[in-house]
Amino acid sequence: MIRRYNLQKNDTQENVFWITMSDLLLGLAVIFIVLFVLAMTGFAQAKLKEQALKSDIAKSLAQDLQQNNINAQVDLTTGVVKLSDLQLFEVGSWELSPKGKEFLNKFIPVYLKAVFSNDKISSKVENIIIQGHTDSQLFGGVSSKEIQFSKNMELSAKRANEVAKYIFYTPYNKAYSKKLFKMLVVEGKSFSDPVIINGKEDFDKSRRVELKLVVKSSNLQDFMGISQNELGK
Repeated sequence: MIRRYNLQKNDTQENVFWITMSDLLLGLAVIFIVLFVLAMTGFAQAKLKEQALKSDIAKSLAQDLQQNNINAQVDLTTGVVKLSDLQLFEVGSWELSPKGKEFLNKFIPVYLKAVFSNDKISSKVENIIIQGHTDSQLFGGVSSKEIQFSKNMELSAKRANEVAKYIFYTPYNKAYSKKLFKMLVVEGKSFSDPVIINGKEDFDKSRRVELKLVVKSSNLQDFMGISQNELGK
């Protein structure tokens, strides 16, 4: 009888232990889920603020361009500005045309003012990317698609770089130069991002230079309290 009682007592103690552990693990899981949901909510709100900032800059820029009679396509959601190659270059050339320089002399001061005149906005902008794009039409005498892409890459990069270089010759507010030095980025995209209309590439619209704003991004790991060192482990 004594042995049977001791066995029953041990079984009861073990059951209590496992019930306690289960409750503890369930509680920790609930806490983790709550923290995760709060982190994701904060992360989503931060992303919405980033998008709202781009939209605010875009609306201000579009209004200023209109007031100055400057023709440029501005995406009011993303803040991307698209400039046709015909506004800036002769056909097949990467050197700015006189008309292109005249356009940039008007456009760049207005653009940079929209980005830099408000410290609350400029402090959130990480990069200004000048991106060159071509259409997918073939260069004569080149049969390889890879070489075609490479030649278009060279052309698109040279065009973007020419615009970036000429910025410093335009009559913008030179007080913005220090920030501009840190933010300016040049990219060539070749024909990797064509403009498609009704299922077909619009060659004229594909040939363009875009100015893109990169807003300082909220990182999910920051909201979760995870460091770079922890991610590397």
